[in-house]
Amino acid sequence: MSKKEFNHNDHTVPFANTLMVRDSCLCLHVRRAARTIARRFDDAFRPLDLTSGQYSLLMSLNRPSPPHMKDVADLLAMDRTTLTANLKPLERRGLVEITPDPKDKRGRLLSLTKDGMALLARAFPIWKETQNQLESLVADSNAQQLLADLISLSQDPEK
Repeated sequence: MSKKEFNHNDHTVPFANTLMVRDSCLCLHVRRAARTIARRFDDAFRPLDLTSGQYSLLMSLNRPSPPHMKDVADLLAMDRTTLTANLKPLERRGLVEITPDPKDKRGRLLSLTKDGMALLARAFPIWKETQNQLESLVADSNAQQLLADLISLSQDPEK
């Protein structure tokens, strides 16, 4: 059957299937939860002119030695192009520094500036408070188990 024939055949999906997906789809509910959680953190970080994504990026750079761009991209589950786009506003604000790797000039190392570390230090208590509020919403279940399950789901099955 060709794609054209497939698209023009009279195929339907029962409404019961829609309800089943609505009520049980992991993808749908993880995405909904992710958006809701991100909005809560965005609201909390707004006084610092910081988004939840920027906070995660800054925190990922808080290491004893500057990480490679690829390592940060892998940690944040984003491609390098997206990471570069997310770094630009932080670099313009003087919060991060991107430098060539002295061992491989093609590679880039990422580090927090003093201003970036100061902002991260101000943001951490806000993160902690918001994190505690969110954890209390899953207190009837097991927040640690939920986190472990989410980490398990986020692993690349091909690795």
